[in-house]
Amino acid sequence: MTAAQLRDAMRLRRSGRLTEAARIYAEILDGNPHEFEALHALGIISYQSGQLEQAERLVSRAVESNPISPDARYNHACLLQKLNRLEEAIAVFDAALALKPGYVEALANRGSTLMTLKRHREALESFDSLVELVPNLAQAWNNRAAALRALDRLAEALSDYGKALALKPDYVEALKNRGTLLVVEGKLEEGLADFDAALRAAPGDKDALRQRADVLAALDRNAEAISSYDQFFAKDGANAEAWHSAAACLRKLNRREQALSYVDKALALIPRDSGMLTTRAHTLFELFRFEEAAMAYDTLATSKPAPWPKGYRALSHLHCCDWSSLEADRRIIAAAIADGEFVLDPMGHLFLCRSMTEHRDCARIWVREKCPAVSPPLSDGQPYCHDRIRLGYLSSDFREHATAFLMAGVFEHHDRNRFETIAISFGTNDHSASRGRLEAAFDRFIDAEGKSDAAIARMIREMEIDIAVDLKGYTSESRPGILAFKPAPVQVSYLGYPGTMAADYMDYLLADRVVIPPDEQTYYSEKLIYFPDCYQCNDDRRVIAPSAPERSQAGLPDRGFVFCCFNNNLKIQPETFDIWMRLLHQVEGSVLWLLQNNEAVVRNLRREAEARGVAAERLCFAPRVELGLHLARHRLADLFLDTLPCCAHTTASDALWAGLPVLTCLGATFAGRVAASLLKSVGLNEMIAASPAEYEALALKLVCEPDLLAAIRGKLAAGRERSALFDTARFTRELERAYLAIWRRNQFGEPPQSFALDDTADARP
Repeated sequence: MTAAQLRDAMRLRRSGRLTEAARIYAEILDGNPHEFEALHALGIISYQSGQLEQAERLVSRAVESNPISPDARYNHACLLQKLNRLEEAIAVFDAALALKPGYVEALANRGSTLMTLKRHREALESFDSLVELVPNLAQAWNNRAAALRALDRLAEALSDYGKALALKPDYVEALKNRGTLLVVEGKLEEGLADFDAALRAAPGDKDALRQRADVLAALDRNAEAISSYDQFFAKDGANAEAWHSAAACLRKLNRREQALSYVDKALALIPRDSGMLTTRAHTLFELFRFEEAAMAYDTLATSKPAPWPKGYRALSHLHCCDWSSLEADRRIIAAAIADGEFVLDPMGHLFLCRSMTEHRDCARIWVREKCPAVSPPLSDGQPYCHDRIRLGYLSSDFREHATAFLMAGVFEHHDRNRFETIAISFGTNDHSASRGRLEAAFDRFIDAEGKSDAAIARMIREMEIDIAVDLKGYTSESRPGILAFKPAPVQVSYLGYPGTMAADYMDYLLADRVVIPPDEQTYYSEKLIYFPDCYQCNDDRRVIAPSAPERSQAGLPDRGFVFCCFNNNLKIQPETFDIWMRLLHQVEGSVLWLLQNNEAVVRNLRREAEARGVAAERLCFAPRVELGLHLARHRLADLFLDTLPCCAHTTASDALWAGLPVLTCLGATFAGRVAASLLKSVGLNEMIAASPAEYEALALKLVCEPDLLAAIRGKLAAGRERSALFDTARFTRELERAYLAIWRRNQFGEPPQSFALDDTADARP
């Protein structure tokens, strides 16, 4: 009867009727509790039904009933493995192999269990036996490679993955495993090829999608990375790290609103992750949502011991003209920098800085933390021999941007017989008229948006650029990591960033004697090239709209003196604002006309005015408009009042070009002296105050003596066309003299050296 029942049960199992088969096996065991085949078979049926513990008990009894069955022991070991009873599983696998030494499946699973236990050497022994028994089994080589990798024998591991894939080219797991190892080895492109192959074999494999996305992100192929991440999210939307990684790619593509939504998805999954909270705060800052950014940094400041959240909270507050904690913030920032801690990027620090030493130290910390020199450098400094000197201008601002407005004429005036000009643009193409003009101004215009720092650096090296000119420094969307590779023999910092980069890979900084007095060279790591006039270039083709709006159209009163400051709002600080409010008190009917960057500025500055006894409506705010109209509306103002510690730069040039007198106070840093340099260059030294008290007194005098102000306005109008400041061709020739001088030094193997263009033979044409 038992034999017939066993045959019936086996037939039912083979036909998939497991419940009926299980009932027969149970009947057999009721009559004979030690029946091996019934115990073994019922144990397997229990496993297939997901009843692991019951399955293990039944198969264990089967082993007791027939201790010489290698299959029963193997199945028992596998069940123990499933139940995470790993040490017991190893012992039972060993027993199965003792009964059947060439048991391939037992060797494979024993090795896998030992890998889980991190007993990698023993696992390798199992896999060694396995590949010796079945050298044509791809899985065996894949498993052996995993053990070799765990033992840090990476070259052998790569070889074994290759053997597995030679046997089975579409083996998805081996492709993913080898791809991962290649990435670890820094062979990103080869790793990417493996993930691509895995996805061709298994298009929906979510692990391959995620790994491919991560590699593309590491290669700075961010748009492709986002596509892979989005495909991954269609399979698995609950992976917070993937959402966060995708957000980082979107930030690099300037798709910040989408980046914010992605990081919010990540935080919904892991609400307190500090890295994700950091990304969210930075993204809000980049979106100019400064009040929200300040709150986000404040949240980080309460949970992180590092000082940098407080530094960026302070900068966010400045953007909103919220000075409630400014003094405390200044002390925190100064103390952190003195202790060698990262607290703020150097550009942000300029708006708070009153000390050249402090700013130099801030820049040094930034280089150390964010963009250290890459070793070995791509260029060893050896010169090239070209018919024309190759100038490479690097920027993200080849578009509607202040840097482009200043530099466009210079690019057009370059002597193409002596210089080959190359633009390397890593910013967004805004398809504006400015972009079109800039693209036409260069011999070569290279759109490198989306390329990695390393890829752009290699490109500079391959193009054999003689002099690389960084127009960004540490300003928004800068890429100092490109020049950290030292791709050019000579590397120059110019215009965008008013300070030292404190980086050994930057050779020169272009300046003048006002912005950097010769006795302050010690605060700069670069060698300085002094222009005879102002270091800042200007474009004498900038068009001013033919007619200005009416005062009422600009939100100004029909009558009264208009003080104006179109500087970025974060440059306005309480010490300067106090002076402005005293002027409004003393000049009846006067108003202060400011640029409006965000709604918080309007609210906070009007509150600050009222706290100083000035009616809120005496502060008027100007929205941003296109450049020609912006220049024209300067005609509605009477006097431009500058700020400290960071003064007007392009905004001062705008005002002077439009014919509006600028009053400045000489600051303590490069960033606080640019307007003074501009005024000196147009012959208006009398508009440079030596102290805040003198600045305030002179402003009042100009109001009270309208003839004096009219004379200054007339002097500016008469001298604008012939001043050095607005002679683009003349400036370009001076700039080219600088390039020739540093090119010659490099040609003769001489190290970088500071010099002035008006007193060195090296700078002669």
